[in-house]
Amino acid sequence: MKALSITAALAAALAASTATAVRAEQVFNRIASFAVADNLPEGEREAPTSAEIITASDDGNTLVYSDSPGKRIGFIDITDARAPAAAGTVSFDGEPTSVAIAGGKVLVAVNTSESFTNPSGLLAVVDLATKKQDATCDLGGQPDSVAVNKDGTLAAIAIENERDEEVNDGMIPQMPAGDLMILSLKDGIADCASIKRVALTGLAEVAGDDPEPEFVAFNGQDEIALTLQENNHIVIIDGKSAAVKAHFSAGKVDLKNIDVKRDGAIGFTGEQAGRKREPDAVKWLGDQRLVVANEGDYEGGARGFTVFDKSGKVLFESGPSLEHAIAAIGHYPEKRSSAKGVEPEGLEAARFGDDDLFFVLSERSSIVGVYKDTGAEPELLQLLPSGISPEGAVAIPQRNLLAIANEVDLIEDGGARAHVMIYERGEGEAAYPQIRSAEKDGVPIGFGALSGLAAVPDRPGFLRAVNDSVYTSRPTIFTIDATQKPALITEALVITRDGAPAQKLDIEGIANDGEGGFWLASEGNSEKLYSHAILHVNEKGEIKQEIAPPAELRANEVRFGFEGISAVGEGDELTLWMAVQREWKDDEKGFVKLVSYRPATREWGAVRYPLDKSEQGWIGLSEISAHGDFAYVVERDNLIGAAAKTKKLYRVPLAELKPAALGGELPVVKKEEVRDLIPELKALNGYVVDKVEGFTVDAAGSGYVVTDNDGVDDSSGETLFFSIGAINAM
Repeated sequence: MKALSITAALAAALAASTATAVRAEQVFNRIASFAVADNLPEGEREAPTSAEIITASDDGNTLVYSDSPGKRIGFIDITDARAPAAAGTVSFDGEPTSVAIAGGKVLVAVNTSESFTNPSGLLAVVDLATKKQDATCDLGGQPDSVAVNKDGTLAAIAIENERDEEVNDGMIPQMPAGDLMILSLKDGIADCASIKRVALTGLAEVAGDDPEPEFVAFNGQDEIALTLQENNHIVIIDGKSAAVKAHFSAGKVDLKNIDVKRDGAIGFTGEQAGRKREPDAVKWLGDQRLVVANEGDYEGGARGFTVFDKSGKVLFESGPSLEHAIAAIGHYPEKRSSAKGVEPEGLEAARFGDDDLFFVLSERSSIVGVYKDTGAEPELLQLLPSGISPEGAVAIPQRNLLAIANEVDLIEDGGARAHVMIYERGEGEAAYPQIRSAEKDGVPIGFGALSGLAAVPDRPGFLRAVNDSVYTSRPTIFTIDATQKPALITEALVITRDGAPAQKLDIEGIANDGEGGFWLASEGNSEKLYSHAILHVNEKGEIKQEIAPPAELRANEVRFGFEGISAVGEGDELTLWMAVQREWKDDEKGFVKLVSYRPATREWGAVRYPLDKSEQGWIGLSEISAHGDFAYVVERDNLIGAAAKTKKLYRVPLAELKPAALGGELPVVKKEEVRDLIPELKALNGYVVDKVEGFTVDAAGSGYVVTDNDGVDDSSGETLFFSIGAINAM
């Protein structure tokens, strides 16, 4: 048994990112995204949806996913994989929990339980061509996973009979016990009379009288691997005889160098000793080995994956290596996770060309790890962006495709919808990540929620960025080397006050002070006791001055405040300009302030900036950055996906920035559109993210853009970082 080192994991994950066409690297890149709400009729698309477990037809042209909240399954036509098309839905009197395909039939596990103590369910057979239900089999309990063997003659269904987490603090045992059902198939039709029930009581050390089966998978010898997640146990069953051939505890892991505190800072300094694996998904690697995703759901979760042989011997333990690799691309979910980290949940395994691959789905970080199965220590090849909370995956190797189903739908919060995302394997370079971090002391520099950008003087391709209030305990200035691909965060400078990391800040903008230090803009929020402020910090990150807005501004403040800062001039002529994101109480609708401050005289002033109009959501400013004769401004709406319309870069001549005194009539500046950023935001074939937060021009005159991933909180976690080329200074 050998744990993959963080150095090896990162090097392997990024190898594909720096590949060249000359080396003919085979990499996965996302080629399409499908919002499952598009499968609903017009007028019903505001209803919550989900895409959980996903499967594919034998010809690889149709995807089928379960949508439990909608009590339906959905079909997607991927004959043209780059243009997936809605192909309809089938509804049920219950919640579909899993799907599998046998020939031309879809097997759907449906939960019809009236309560936790009186579980019930059925297996429905749906014709793939007609989308008509052919038959059902009563399962006598709540199904959670269904799988079909290689030749389509057997189906296995895990009957979980899940616990009620509101009863006895969720402790098990809670009856009735779960079990496994095996039945025969002929041309995809289930023979209900052939059902064999496999009792699983008395096997596990944890609540052995209440087995809770979670996930099921066949190997090529018709052996079934079954996880009992809460019981921390794995069972191997002969599919033909229904006999238990082996069973073993999933065991425990001693974890080190992990983040165990939900404290507003990413820090890999904690430990968890004797952590139960509690596996969710399981897949076979050939016929003799199996891999499990150690999500945890009861008392454990080991943050990675484990490879076992059929006897239960641990052949490989990933430990926190996947978690570290995920953190290095800005996807660590610090705000959501303390006990279980990135929560690996789903798995897929398939042979692509000459390579045996498996895919590990991280629910909380919204990342898919692509591993090469070497027969010994797996090799991490790539990290794929997935949408929000990947739940299921299906490989279609005959078409070099991979599809991922993402379960979370944020329609009620105005966020991203549930999506199915499609990836293609081919020669070339990995498009994602676009930015990553280096190691310090053997662990990655944790980052996320990047907001403002500034150039490093006299160093082309080098930038600085700041994070916002997602990381309340560690406001940080990052140094970025954009000459590398992907760009590399090389340093992290913590902003301090009186020798400790500064608190109650929401850093949204950064500018150089010309002396090695920085001017920072902090956006206020009275509900969180944050104040709008300008901060002056030295080259060590120490706050040397905190400048509060004057009473004339504070009297009309709202929480949408300073979203960028830029320095114009030098010495006594230095003027700081801050972009105010939204209209404040004294602003006319459709106009926001660009606020000025002269440190030498302590004078405040402002001009008015005209916003684009929007029929939906709101529009505001996210950045201001001076270059040459202009101040560049990022203007965006708060919309996401297909609804997004305004993600633009404008410029205002510096000659127009003639501030008037606060409290009086403010002049209106003229703006000129420089670039619509939506094409770049669509370039990775995901949905359009809402928060374009940072822009600057480097020492060589190239413009750079970064998006804010909200610390992977109600977000896909994707940080887009790209150059838009030369910016004219005049």
